[in-house]
Amino acid sequence: MTVKIICIGKIKEKSISQALEEYIKRINGFCNFEIVELPESRLPENPSQKEVEKALSNEAQAILKKISGNEYVFSLCIEGKQLSSTELADKISQTMLYGKSTICFVIGSSFGLDQSVKASSDFKLSFSKMTFPHQLMRLILTEQIYRSFTIINNTEYHK
Repeated sequence: MTVKIICIGKIKEKSISQALEEYIKRINGFCNFEIVELPESRLPENPSQKEVEKALSNEAQAILKKISGNEYVFSLCIEGKQLSSTELADKISQTMLYGKSTICFVIGSSFGLDQSVKASSDFKLSFSKMTFPHQLMRLILTEQIYRSFTIINNTEYHK
């Protein structure tokens, strides 16, 4: 089983990077885990809607190239479905049982995800109606993936 996160942009905060590394070590005890970082499209300070759409389209092409046919894809987007930690663990567990060798989570740039990525995903997931910085969202998602594996394997962590 492989779990990967495809994300736009790099982690700039050292504290977030250190916390991520800790969760990555923990997750690797349960599965192969990888983070695929793709470059964020450069935009002017106040981009037009057309410039944003073009950037999202370019990012979508890069994202879709990193997804193979045998992956279960979660797109993180505000219009997605909210799940509890145990519901996410159940979703991951069911995906593992029914033939997908890789689970892929996709986090877009600060402007979100292109519709083509959302349309090609298997599940649209929302963590909240609130907006989070993308670096922090990567950490939150990684922690929830770790928590899911502790729930699935009935190990102490989730309360």
